[in-house]
Amino acid sequence: MDITREKPEAMLFDLDGTLFRSETLLLPAFHAAFDQLKQEGLYAGERPPDSRILGALGMLLEHIWERVLPDASMEARERMNILLLELQVQGLEEGNVDFYEGVAATLKELHAQGIRLFVASNGLEGYVRNVIAIGGLEGLFEGLYSAGEFQTKSKVDLVKLLLDTYGIKSAWMVGDRSSDVEAGIKNGLTVVGCDYAGFRSEGELEGSDICIKSFAELLNHLPAELDA
Repeated sequence: MDITREKPEAMLFDLDGTLFRSETLLLPAFHAAFDQLKQEGLYAGERPPDSRILGALGMLLEHIWERVLPDASMEARERMNILLLELQVQGLEEGNVDFYEGVAATLKELHAQGIRLFVASNGLEGYVRNVIAIGGLEGLFEGLYSAGEFQTKSKVDLVKLLLDTYGIKSAWMVGDRSSDVEAGIKNGLTVVGCDYAGFRSEGELEGSDICIKSFAELLNHLPAELDA
């Protein structure tokens, strides 16, 4: 346990690959959305491998399609945004909600310790809100911030907006992608790199102050509570 680290006022969490095991929802939705796109005559190519969409998790939507469907028209990409959101929300409503082991219990303990909890995601607003609400975690979070809602161009901007809005002075940024590390560093936060989803590239978590192999491990890095 790192007893020299100060307890933060707040923690900001990425969603996919950090709290939520998103591939269990994303892949079936992406396959169905892609098939629908072809049926509508908006795309003629072959479906890209699953590794390509999984590797793009955590990116802004415009960057996801640049990577996953680089030869698709703007109309096709915009249609994919609509289809993917609809199909993922449908999957959530059918009970396809799979958080990583220890997420609920750990968040409840952090909340009980008085740490303010937020989500900062590059995803669409409806997706982020539905994952948290249907997963039964809504009451633990003070705010859910998404690039889809605020139209931010980077996670750095999204996190800055969140910090300024809530007047937060001390926080940890918790996530699994380089965009999370960058957002934490550029906003002067302690960065916790999550190394358990399997989506990241080699060296992507470099610059993190803490690296965890399971979500519950987060508690081990808080300073010990002193008895009154």
